[in-house]
Amino acid sequence: DEFISSPPRKTVRFGGTLTDILLKYQQGETADFELLKHQLSDPDIKDAQIINWLHEFRAAVAYLTKELEQLVSILLKLPWLRRSREVVEEYLGFLGNLVSAQTVHLRPCLRMIVSQFVPPRITIREDDVDISDSDDDDENLSENFNTCHRALQTVARYVPSTPQFLMPILVENFPFINKSERTLECYVHNLLRVTVYLPTLRLQILELIIERLLKLDVSTPQQDIEDAEEAANNSGSEEKSTEEGLFDMEEDEERKGNKAVSPSSERMAHPLAERLDILMTILFSYIKDVCHVAGKLDISNTKDLYRDLVSVFDKLILPTHASCHVQYFMFYICSFKLGLAEAFLDHLWKKLHDPNNPSVIRQTAGSYIGSFLARAKFIPLVTVKACLDLLVNWLHKYIDSQDTGANAYCDVALHGPFYSTCQAVFYTLVFRHKQLLDGNLRKGLSYLQSLNFERIVMCQLNPLKICIPSVVNLFAAITRKYQLVFCYTIIERNNRQFIPVVRSGTGGDLVQTCTNPLDSFFPFDPYILKRSKKTIDPLYQFWEELSAEDLENLKKPIKRCTSEDEDDDFLKGETPQNDGVVGIAPNSYESSTRSPVSSTGSPLDCYVPYPQ
Repeated sequence: DEFISSPPRKTVRFGGTLTDILLKYQQGETADFELLKHQLSDPDIKDAQIINWLHEFRAAVAYLTKELEQLVSILLKLPWLRRSREVVEEYLGFLGNLVSAQTVHLRPCLRMIVSQFVPPRITIREDDVDISDSDDDDENLSENFNTCHRALQTVARYVPSTPQFLMPILVENFPFINKSERTLECYVHNLLRVTVYLPTLRLQILELIIERLLKLDVSTPQQDIEDAEEAANNSGSEEKSTEEGLFDMEEDEERKGNKAVSPSSERMAHPLAERLDILMTILFSYIKDVCHVAGKLDISNTKDLYRDLVSVFDKLILPTHASCHVQYFMFYICSFKLGLAEAFLDHLWKKLHDPNNPSVIRQTAGSYIGSFLARAKFIPLVTVKACLDLLVNWLHKYIDSQDTGANAYCDVALHGPFYSTCQAVFYTLVFRHKQLLDGNLRKGLSYLQSLNFERIVMCQLNPLKICIPSVVNLFAAITRKYQLVFCYTIIERNNRQFIPVVRSGTGGDLVQTCTNPLDSFFPFDPYILKRSKKTIDPLYQFWEELSAEDLENLKKPIKRCTSEDEDDDFLKGETPQNDGVVGIAPNSYESSTRSPVSSTGSPLDCYVPYPQ
């Protein structure tokens, strides 16, 4: 009875040999050909059948011309990945034979392989609705990916021009940012694996990945991330106050599709920030693995990767305003060796002082120099002093050429790179002044006096009027304390030339509209993505609270108008220390467009010039 009720095994072949079927099809007899397609498309096809068919197809690849691309398409849809080892090996052999004999099918083969770089799709039924989602629980995922890379290497071995055909396919298959975190993670990880055996594609693949990361980054302002974290923390506190386990939504969420791949404490509340965090962690791991062989830094590999990353930095990062996190790939690779950090600073310096570069690029380069010197704990004092000498010397030469004549007045449009360089110098001094003066105070003071800040501050171009007020205020406090220059007369005079502008906000509240003449930002402001910040934090210069004496010094300057809720961290009395990991640093000057957005921003110093 059991034998009679069980379906027959599908091992019967119809239609003769494969060669006969294909020859008949060329002569116009299509019945056997249609039967062949039907058998290959059978969802219940057995391993033995697949192996037999593939064996015959390997011997008949000469017949698989462009006219038979529909048949080839069916062969490429065969479920070969999740089959026995024999099927996988036979299929890899078939792919090699096919692309070597019929290169017309190269693109479809590459598309098929790349489509397997993400978890397979499954259909989940919820409330009588079929929902397609990625199968993140597939236990064989890692093994399948390994097999896909073997397939790609096989194709590349037979067709040397594979890389140029592969790259557009990698671009068009990149998942949308609203796909699951696991899908994005798998795809980016597999792209980076491709660079290992197809090194000619590394620059283009890094460019593709960083471009997508940048879109995620600028779509996720820091303020939004912090608001989401705060809301999640508040909601978490409220849940804890209710009966334990009553509304344990987070655990439910983790069970649902098992998408919470890490502890909830490490998950970002903002969904796009969560994706960015995972992808940045992968990028940092890749950089580390490429640069280190057997646990030791490989200088040659590191230099090659550095060149590629600098190229991507110039093309994508430098022209992008107010990205918060992606630029840290340069910060990270520069931490491996001082020579790389110095090369990066030199690269930025060339961008800054080259008059042929657009002003906005020169200004951004200035912001990167100041932020990098201030924040990179791995940059020694001797390098900081060398950079200060270079920047200050350029400022004095600029003043020599511009401080008299028709252009000797305060104008961002005319002198943007000058103001950006001033701000970089002031910002670096704010962070590094204690180190510069440690040990031998007299020698340190002598060095700072040699920079002649008085001439820079007093010149007709009036940098204190343009630079971010939070930086100016602390620079003024430090230089007064050490009697390097007295800035407050100029600050008062600048303040008298401005009046605050107030606009009505939502609900009738008065919101101050702020301007940032340089539209500047500090690229290496605190990194707030939870997982990937573990890589950055040990290399990063944080802030620490001021001493009582320093606090008094900061209270003396005449303050401009500030928002009660968003006083600058400088004015709250925090200053950099060598190894402090307390507090946060001054951030970019907030504008009416909140660019860059950050709740740790500078005071809302709101002024516009009197009408002329």
